[in-house]
Amino acid sequence: MKVTGLIAEYNPFHNGHRYHIRRSRQITGADFIVVVMSGDFVQRGAPALLDKFTRARMALSCGADLVLELPVRYALGSAEFFAAGGVALLDCLGAVDTLSFGSEQGDVSCLMNLSSLLLREPEIFRETLKKKSAEGLPFPAAREQALLSSFPDQPKNIQRILSSPNNILGIEYGKALLRFRSAIKPVTIRRMESSYHQQELSETFSSATALRRSLQRGELSKLSSQIPSAAFSLLQEAVKSRETACSDDYSLLMKYKLLSETADTLIRFQDVSPDLANRILAQLNSLNTLEDFSFHLKTRQMTYSRICRSLFHILLDLPRFSIGGNAAETAPYARILGFRKEASPLLHEIKKRSVIPLVSRPAAEEKKLCAHGRTLLSEDIRCGNLYESVLAIKNRRSFRHEASRAPVIL
Repeated sequence: MKVTGLIAEYNPFHNGHRYHIRRSRQITGADFIVVVMSGDFVQRGAPALLDKFTRARMALSCGADLVLELPVRYALGSAEFFAAGGVALLDCLGAVDTLSFGSEQGDVSCLMNLSSLLLREPEIFRETLKKKSAEGLPFPAAREQALLSSFPDQPKNIQRILSSPNNILGIEYGKALLRFRSAIKPVTIRRMESSYHQQELSETFSSATALRRSLQRGELSKLSSQIPSAAFSLLQEAVKSRETACSDDYSLLMKYKLLSETADTLIRFQDVSPDLANRILAQLNSLNTLEDFSFHLKTRQMTYSRICRSLFHILLDLPRFSIGGNAAETAPYARILGFRKEASPLLHEIKKRSVIPLVSRPAAEEKKLCAHGRTLLSEDIRCGNLYESVLAIKNRRSFRHEASRAPVIL
């Protein structure tokens, strides 16, 4: 049995994602594709456009065999935390042979060389990083300068690689594989979209950013050629029933939360520095919509995405944490969001080999987790309930408790 793992958000699922699944299966000879997917909140610091069960159904309808949830503390983390959480979960399953990820670079050996250097942090790298951070550069720019100092003969190549977000994420996947001494082999597939941050639709392979932008403008019909038909019908249904979410749906909740905080309490949340805590409180009266507030807080030293993540860490009560010393400590359980019936041999193999428990019904299976696992699962349940509450109130429908939700089975 050959098993390939993918780490994704599918926010929403589109043609590029289907291509990635198909191409991954083809080049690795995989019998099964396992996807570790963000839950109801995603890495850019926002609620997912569609709930995780709908997105899991999209993935299963378009080639995935098993979809597992990336715990919210990793799903909402920086690239390093996002990658570490996903890789740790795949590694703990004991059945995954290959990790396949998209990149602009398309050369896995080049990315792994950078991964190794970043994990080792040689002296020249550490000194340059410290110096550039002290000069006020934001961390991504300071790290780029540190890498340039480590590869003085390749400035254009390094700058080109680090200018692309999926290359950066690929480097973090490599770091995580090395950190956990994983036997999983990395492969990368060149992305088909013209740009991760592409704002407008292209002919067939558009970015998720462009798709969400079109939806905001009410241009759903334009997306029929951009999204596989099985996934598009689910998106149509969600839009028609108003089961879609955006950051501004959380504006009043965020303001209420921040009114009860102080500078000292804010810095206990992940990614919140003392300077950001003070600026949040000083400008709190200007919070009308969450997206505008995030732009208002942006500085030269702190990126917009970092601020968005920080605000949702505050709203969701996610405290500071560090990556675990091993894979099982980092990912102490695997929650199943959905699977195909044909994947029963895969589930049997995972149950036989996994060093962490599989969870399909949180309410009934929480007791079999370790204390750390129960902490992470309780975070996921609390955050899932908040996401569900906002949609339920928005649509004046009944509430579905996160702990009672069953996996999608196709």
